[in-house]
Amino acid sequence: MVWTPEQTGAFLDFVATDRLYAMWHLIAFRGLRRGEACGQPWSETNLDRHSLSVTGQLIQDGWEVEASEPKTDSGFRVVALDDDTVDVLERHRKQQAADREEWASAWVETGLVFTQEDGSWLHPGKVTDLFERLVTASGLPPIRLHDLRHGAATLMLAAGIDVKIVSDTLGHSDTRITRDIYQSVLPQVGRNAAEATAKLVPLQRKTEAEEAARKAAKAAKKAKDKAKAEARAEKKAKRKRPKK
Repeated sequence: MVWTPEQTGAFLDFVATDRLYAMWHLIAFRGLRRGEACGQPWSETNLDRHSLSVTGQLIQDGWEVEASEPKTDSGFRVVALDDDTVDVLERHRKQQAADREEWASAWVETGLVFTQEDGSWLHPGKVTDLFERLVTASGLPPIRLHDLRHGAATLMLAAGIDVKIVSDTLGHSDTRITRDIYQSVLPQVGRNAAEATAKLVPLQRKTEAEEAARKAAKAAKKAKDKAKAEARAEKKAKRKRPKK
């Protein structure tokens, strides 16, 4: 299941004060995988250039956590960031700096964007557990954390973003994977693209037809208004006629 845009917005509003809000926001809009978000370093996050480079991840081996490279070459990628996401990450970085100062010598320096309160690695499994608790508390339909990533892809496709760009953003090795997963969304995207393309070309016959339709609608409205006025006048005249 994938949330609607309205449901995604409702969830993000609900978790706005959560310490890991920036992570939920990043996954919801840019589609990072759980392990990629947990393992994203500040050194590969360039907010000035509105981008981040995915070069690693945190994965579970049983219940143990270890750092790893992306599974495929396509997993290594640059993800563009919108202005709002950059602002969210800026605020998160300031909060992390405050946490570092508060923990002082007990702070664990990992260099990661998203950490536990003391700076140490997040456990991917615990991140999933937290997400599920937040979803339950929000009262929204239950989804998996991975579905939040699917939602990001759906939003991009619905916005008319080319499937190749969506595929690259998600780290898919082939656009066929993207097409197979999101085939229910693609037909509407295609129709939207067709309509947008058609509107780019100004056709005289189309303009003339639209003008004729506009005039016909105006004339019909005028006739309708006239008929209503005559009916009101007739009704008023009947009330004024003397009774015999």
